[in-house]
Amino acid sequence: MITEPKPKKEPTVHSASQRVTAVLSVWTERRRPSEVCQEMGINAALLGQWQDRALEAMMRVLEPRSRPQPQRGPALTPKLERLLARQEQAQQGKLTRLDRRLAKLQEGKTLPKPPS
Repeated sequence: MITEPKPKKEPTVHSASQRVTAVLSVWTERRRPSEVCQEMGINAALLGQWQDRALEAMMRVLEPRSRPQPQRGPALTPKLERLLARQEQAQQGKLTRLDRRLAKLQEGKTLPKPPS
């Protein structure tokens, strides 16, 4: 007596709209989960997974949107920042020691006499 193996049942693929209809019909209490499972040929665990995924997707989509700020470089280059800081110090009378020395040298600078 040779018994033939049972043919494997191919999993049925349900479209997204079929899944949505199934989940919403359970959530709106139009049909019981057991009815949906029997009608679609699925088990209760799969229907539960669909419900979980649907709820997660709704939570994610309904979160407030925050626009990511574009990545911007510094407004001024480091060199320009230093020049600006130096200019501010000069306006406030706070020259650096080197700047004061340079100013003194430039004041006392006289043209050398040409050799005779």
